[in-house]
Amino acid sequence: MPAPHPAHRPIARRGLLVTTAATALTWGTVSFADAADAPDGTTRTRTVRGVLPPGSPDYVYLAVEVPPGVAEIAVSYAYEKPSVPAGTQGNALDIGIFDERGTELGGPGFRGWSGGARSSFFIRADTATPGYLAGPVRAGTWHITLAPYTVAPGGLPYEVTVTLRPGPAGSTPEPVYPPERAKGRGRAWYRGDCHLHSVHSDGRRTPAEIAAAARAAGLDFINSSEHNTSSAHGAWGGLWGDDLLVLTGEEVTTRNGHVLALGTDPGTWVDWRYRARDNRFGHYARAVRRAGGLVVPAHPHATCIGCHWKFGFGEADAVEVWNGAYTPEDEIALAEWDNSLVAAVRSSQSWVPAMGSSDAHREPDKVGLPQTVVLAEELSRDAVLAGLRTGRSYIAESSALTLAFGASGGRGHHAGIGERLRVAGDDTPVTVRLEVTGAPGCTAHFVTDQGTLFTATLPDSGTGTVQWRTTPAYAAYVRAEVRHPVTVPGLPGALAALTNPVFLES
Repeated sequence: MPAPHPAHRPIARRGLLVTTAATALTWGTVSFADAADAPDGTTRTRTVRGVLPPGSPDYVYLAVEVPPGVAEIAVSYAYEKPSVPAGTQGNALDIGIFDERGTELGGPGFRGWSGGARSSFFIRADTATPGYLAGPVRAGTWHITLAPYTVAPGGLPYEVTVTLRPGPAGSTPEPVYPPERAKGRGRAWYRGDCHLHSVHSDGRRTPAEIAAAARAAGLDFINSSEHNTSSAHGAWGGLWGDDLLVLTGEEVTTRNGHVLALGTDPGTWVDWRYRARDNRFGHYARAVRRAGGLVVPAHPHATCIGCHWKFGFGEADAVEVWNGAYTPEDEIALAEWDNSLVAAVRSSQSWVPAMGSSDAHREPDKVGLPQTVVLAEELSRDAVLAGLRTGRSYIAESSALTLAFGASGGRGHHAGIGERLRVAGDDTPVTVRLEVTGAPGCTAHFVTDQGTLFTATLPDSGTGTVQWRTTPAYAAYVRAEVRHPVTVPGLPGALAALTNPVFLES
């Protein structure tokens, strides 16, 4: 048996290496020096046990020395989950791995992440567990990443077992990524869900099941957005088509909030190992845009630990104000976004468009509840992202609900969603018009920088047209909301649909 591993010691002991942002520690090395000499078909296994105390670093790296001649590395882990009093954090431990190229922030060594979604994984040249990247198991020092999400007062006892299986290196097939264009309908309004999870992170649906659910929901495009991994990018073979565009991305899941890297180049991985205090987010936001994607803070007011957005919105290309079934968290996100519109008008700065996505993980989560409907020149990656970036979009709870919204005034001038209506003077009359279908029992609301200034009840059929007259002096922008009836006294009814604003200028 090998000597006790340093992971048996409290983390305050000497001999540990501090690495990267957001506080990380590297333990000593687990050696497999004899694995390469093992007879064909045999394996070598090592088990490491330790305890992470409260206040542990965000990331603890367990170094594993991999010798030549290894075909597969397999890892399993377990940890104690003691009962704790109400209001006290229990134990939750995430896991991932980096190969011999190292753990450098944003470096090339990333080989996979499953967070707390699974208790074991493997990697070999031809395939890997979902969440992990297939490829050769090269000799050198690999690092298993342990990420204590929460730690109980008594500490987090854990056990990690590493198995190396010798054999030929094997070959890695070239990934087949989704095409960047689908047939579509030319310039049109296209419906999409940009926040979805499969078995490649903590979802329960396969990519095939997601694609089927997207078609059933009337969607034209989806975005693959697994937590902290790009492994699903090549998992959509045969699932796209003339009727469905598949974009690739990631939900970058930091300890200070989650952000969608939306529509990035296939194979792009975005690091998440930093907090707001590390001043690294701007660097990775720019990396997302260099990879052709959009930066979209997700569920910014979610109450789960680490979910609340703390990086600010200066780098955001859009913001997710509606996440899944409508809740008070979404109402807060909507109010904060509306405040940002007022600030943008006041300072004459650019504004951040709103988006909505399902964040669907498993049944009964509904793919396409809600969905973002974007005006795009064609059904292609570039055209869809351009529409989202410029705010030519609205959010709807389903494909049964459609909106047409705009403003006109002056000498026949007109502006649609996400556009600016310029008229001769502040007192020029402007007519705001909303056409709705598929919203029975709902009310229409026109919201401005002063708040909600006009409300109308839609016909029982849910199909109707609402008009309102205003001026640029009275309303710097107008946006529309369609809401269900109030169910909780004192709170507004849940959203059925929401538009980005039309700005009124003289």
